[in-house]
Amino acid sequence: MENSKITRTNPAGIYSPVGHYTHLTKIPRNAELYVTSGQIGADPNGKIPDSLNEQIRLTFDNIHALLHSEELTSEHIIKVNIWATQKIDWDFLYEKWAELFGGSYPAMTVAYISELGLPELKIEIELWAAKV
Repeated sequence: MENSKITRTNPAGIYSPVGHYTHLTKIPRNAELYVTSGQIGADPNGKIPDSLNEQIRLTFDNIHALLHSEELTSEHIIKVNIWATQKIDWDFLYEKWAELFGGSYPAMTVAYISELGLPELKIEIELWAAKV
């Protein structure tokens, strides 16, 4: 019988994750795929605060709203891409990460880049999700 749920594994023979992510996320056949644009730290009025941590907080608020709009949960998220223009306060980000994911982490890539689409943006998070 074919596996009909999303599975997350850290295969033997590869180093343990250096952060809160899983090396491999497998999507079953016929799953519906959702890909988001990068979510940013803008409030409902489009205001972007100066503080990176406040942008992180608002980014996660926007992620929650986006997931809710499609009846998705963190269990549906298969991949996260994070781009930041300055050093991330990982203690703060991982608090928000734990609120969203608990202990079941998706695959993740993080990159530090010189700038994002607007000069005031310090972080952008893109999600890939699948629903069986």
